Amino acid sequence: MNTKPLKSLLQKGKDDQHIPPIAGTLFAVFLIIAIVGAILGDGRYPDIVLGAWVLGWTIIGTYFLFAMKVAAQWEKVVVLRLGKFKGLKGPGLFWIIPIIDTAVMWIDHRVAVTSFSAEKTLTKDTVPVDVDAVLFWVVWDAEKAALEVTDYNSAIAWAAQTALREIIGQMTLADILVGRAKMDEELQKIIDERTTPWGITVQSVEIRDVVIPQDLEDAMSRQAQAERERQARVILGESEQQIAASFAEAARAYVDNPTALHLRAMNMLFEGLKQKGALVIVPSSAVDSMNLGALGGVVSLAQSNLPKENK
Repeated sequence: MNTKPLKSLLQKGKDDQHIPPIAGTLFAVFLIIAIVGAILGDGRYPDIVLGAWVLGWTIIGTYFLFAMKVAAQWEKVVVLRLGKFKGLKGPGLFWIIPIIDTAVMWIDHRVAVTSFSAEKTLTKDTVPVDVDAVLFWVVWDAEKAALEVTDYNSAIAWAAQTALREIIGQMTLADILVGRAKMDEELQKIIDERTTPWGITVQSVEIRDVVIPQDLEDAMSRQAQAERERQARVILGESEQQIAASFAEAARAYVDNPTALHLRAMNMLFEGLKQKGALVIVPSSAVDSMNLGALGGVVSLAQSNLPKENK
């Protein structure tokens, strides 16, 4: 689980001596004023006056250095006074009392991203899977995030991973593979219930990848191939049934109309014999019943009398 980017969000907040550039600049300016004044006043004023001059400007500069704080537009700063919660400061310029007040946490109110995973987790049908997911969340109450949990970044990551393992154990492999949207919604609901008391809300959860064992993947591929072959055979059988039904309907149409049957037979025989080198096999019963032998002789005689250029 990669929490390195998340820890960087609190690194600045853990530094109580967070000094903005403007405070450091003012401190340097006041210190220069004190030194230049002491140099120019050397010999003109008593040493005690010069010492007071330098000490006064140094104290003013030190006050600006530690009392002036600047929070970014997306930050809230938790301030404690003698160890007790004083309030939230920022964004922008704010002041604290040095030594008495401490800015303990700089909380980012932008949407944060946490990647988490569940490795070798058994599904409901005892299949080990590896699942990677991404969690999008935001701090909506900086006071709760600072006071209710030690490290809300780590807490969110562990809560998300635990919820993911819990969801996987309640679903079959087929449900996980085809029902990612439902899985995302359930994960978001579970994680949000756990993080709401910390002042954090979960905006969305997205499953990135589901990895199953290679042997099982090969077996599923063979199963899908067999299923496609079965469907092809079923479609072929249904086509044969439709063809047989069409022939049966045509036979019923020819039962009471022998003339139409003879015409159809003559047409079929003509189409077969007009091709060069064609060989047509006709059942003897059909030859006798429909007088196809005489018809075949007529067609053969006609073909033998055709001009050579047409043969």
